[in-house]
Amino acid sequence: MILVWMISILLIGGVACWLVAQRDPLACKWTALVAVVAAFLLPVVWYLRHTPVVDGNAWLIDYQVNWIPAFGIGFHLAMDGLSFVMILLTGLLGILAVLCSWREIREKTGFYFFNLLWTLAGIGGVFVAMDLFLFYFFWEVMLVPMYFLIAIWGDFNRRNAAYKFFIFTQTGGLLMLLSILALYFIHGQQNNGNYTFDYFALLNTTLGNNATARWIMLGFLIAFVIKLPMVPLHSWLPDAHSEAPTAGSLILAGLLLKTGAYGIIRFVLPLFPDASAGIAGWAMLLGVVGIIYGALLAYAQTDLKRLVAYTSVSHMGFVLLGVFSFNQMALQGVVMQLLTHGVSTGALFALAGMLKERLHTRDINQMGGLWTAMPHMGALAMVFVMASLGLPMLGNFIAEFLILLGAFEVNPVLSVIASLGLVLSALYSLRIMQKVFFGQIQTITDPPADVSAREWIIMASLTIAIVFLGLFPQPVFNLVSGVVEQVVRL
Repeated sequence: MILVWMISILLIGGVACWLVAQRDPLACKWTALVAVVAAFLLPVVWYLRHTPVVDGNAWLIDYQVNWIPAFGIGFHLAMDGLSFVMILLTGLLGILAVLCSWREIREKTGFYFFNLLWTLAGIGGVFVAMDLFLFYFFWEVMLVPMYFLIAIWGDFNRRNAAYKFFIFTQTGGLLMLLSILALYFIHGQQNNGNYTFDYFALLNTTLGNNATARWIMLGFLIAFVIKLPMVPLHSWLPDAHSEAPTAGSLILAGLLLKTGAYGIIRFVLPLFPDASAGIAGWAMLLGVVGIIYGALLAYAQTDLKRLVAYTSVSHMGFVLLGVFSFNQMALQGVVMQLLTHGVSTGALFALAGMLKERLHTRDINQMGGLWTAMPHMGALAMVFVMASLGLPMLGNFIAEFLILLGAFEVNPVLSVIASLGLVLSALYSLRIMQKVFFGQIQTITDPPADVSAREWIIMASLTIAIVFLGLFPQPVFNLVSGVVEQVVRL
């Protein structure tokens, strides 16, 4: 019931925000903050109280009741080590997204926090749904409110960005729905008419590596790599990131992209092991293309948020490279990459929002010399720029090092080319610091204020997280080792 309460608190909290805002906008903000904190404290407190032993076959929580039994649909939520670490990331970034919105959102506050909390509920549901019909339901739940967050509270070109985001992700979602239905009918025919959407039952479906299996697998995979995103299906991402409000960019980069990677690890590889192995070489190649392409385009940007958005394309290329290496070390690195990218890129988007609030521009050519006026923000930016380029002692280094080391055993050539992405990441990362905080001082009438107390809470939380993941990654490895071993054995 813990997982049910987690999702329910977010859904009810979103509705409460909408109702309370009509009388008191400040109470609406506190309602949102309390709801998010309460929702994500539940699984954490449960874990600390029970301290379960995580192994290859252990699910920490497994809750199932009949929902629509006539069609084999159950309300099945379960959490293992992988789900738990993704829930932790969702909780951290969800709380910080509410704090990022505290001063930025001044109109339609209730509807804004309604959409924000429902997006978080959808993301949380995606990470724990073990019925494919329920998984698709949550997949769509997180899509619609995110569309509204971009379309209503975004910047000047928000409508086009929201339309592109919706069209791309909805197209992928519909392809996944067709694949879910195909798998549902094939499993039913193989089991004497016992039709079900249950994940554990569908794992026993016999498919092999025939054309049917490949087409069904591609339906899932395309939906997930659009969300990841993979080149050339990435063009919605820079527009959505650059136009979304700060919290929207934080959720997009930190969480929505991770649902794509989670879907590949949880569904594509276990359900279609042979078909996945058949396309592994092409998937790794596209991952390497994304690493280099995203880094080059990031270096060419002058819009700060767009620059950070293209770094996400590059970093997510490492995820694709690692997942399809079918190597335990690389997969451990992939899980670390999901966490560390969510923290470091989320922090860069939060910093971009703070700068936009003060300078009313995202053009890095109109910035410069800001370290003098904002030394604390400059120091925080330095930490996360160093994290983004993979400096040791910060989490991203562990993730990318393990991915490259694991992938090298499978395909040395692609791994060597991918390592060039680390060199390019140093170029665009240092360009951010040079253009924004160093260089020639731009004419500023009033020096901008440095980091406020609320912003200190946001950035300190992310700094602690990225340093902890860089120095003590073993707890994460312990949590996901069983999941990784199962995937590698397939």
